[in-house]
Amino acid sequence: MTRARVIVDNDFSADPDDLVQLAHQALSPSAELRFVIGSHLTPNDGFDPSPTQAANAAAIARDLLRRCGRTDVNVIAGSEIALVDGAPHDTEAARAIIAEALRDDTDTPLYYCAGAGLTDLASALLLEPSIASRITLVWIGGLEYEHATPPPQADPVEYNLAIDIAAAGVVFDQPELTIWQVPRDAYRRALMSFAEINTRIRPHGELGAYLADSLASVAAMGATHGIDIGETYVLGDSPLVLLSTLQSSFQPSPSSSTFHDYHRPTIAPDGTYAVRAATDPAANSFVRVFELIDNRLMFDDLVAKLQLHAAGTLHAATPAYAGDTLAHHRVLG
Repeated sequence: MTRARVIVDNDFSADPDDLVQLAHQALSPSAELRFVIGSHLTPNDGFDPSPTQAANAAAIARDLLRRCGRTDVNVIAGSEIALVDGAPHDTEAARAIIAEALRDDTDTPLYYCAGAGLTDLASALLLEPSIASRITLVWIGGLEYEHATPPPQADPVEYNLAIDIAAAGVVFDQPELTIWQVPRDAYRRALMSFAEINTRIRPHGELGAYLADSLASVAAMGATHGIDIGETYVLGDSPLVLLSTLQSSFQPSPSSSTFHDYHRPTIAPDGTYAVRAATDPAANSFVRVFELIDNRLMFDDLVAKLQLHAAGTLHAATPAYAGDTLAHHRVLG
């Protein structure tokens, strides 16, 4: 029995924290992973300077899903470029988002879990605005809000937002779209040390070793440029699984993390937030901004699922959610 439908959209040819997120999502049985979108980066990004970033991301995602035993999940390459002059890209990815959102054969909530730019979702919303009320966006990205402190020597535009500022503006302008945002100050809290990675992730089979090696490769790459990244790694995309999938048992919600609802800002061309005019259709809409994420649940669940997957007992350890069992307990009660 699934409690959520999930679309994952990420730039898999960049920072490998997205590989950890996708593996965790793929091993989580209560969420139905509908499909995965490989998305583009900024031009000439240091991780992947090629003009085929989305295609590369899709290929990497397919390989990872194979390592997870999930050859059943479709992977689509998204747009290779950001929005131009506010016009949507009519792509396979955008059409797949629309089709999933418009389904009338299920009431299972749909979460769009994005750990990169928002080009493909923005295109889908521009092509078919009616889908906005049928999606909850969980987005890793954006600058800090008023009570948070930026990191030292912070980039003026947050990394994921910089991929397509115009697309973020389109998405935030949809008053019917539910937005759960994990901005830079919050996702930077998702820290795991390399000592933990090597003792808790690496030992668990081919998949665990692959994830640990992928994270270690960034430290090695930094070292070739004279950069010491230290003893920890920011697994900043992992809150996508925590918030969409690891929700509370009854009255499901991401109850172990803290948030504030803010009046939804506009996204200015420089990536900063601006107050909406009273006449703006989205002036009375909100964005749910997560501030403290539950690292304990998020990382312990990841490690446990990697261990069960390596042992071949993941599904055997999952509750059956059998209706007759629940009825039996009600009778006995």
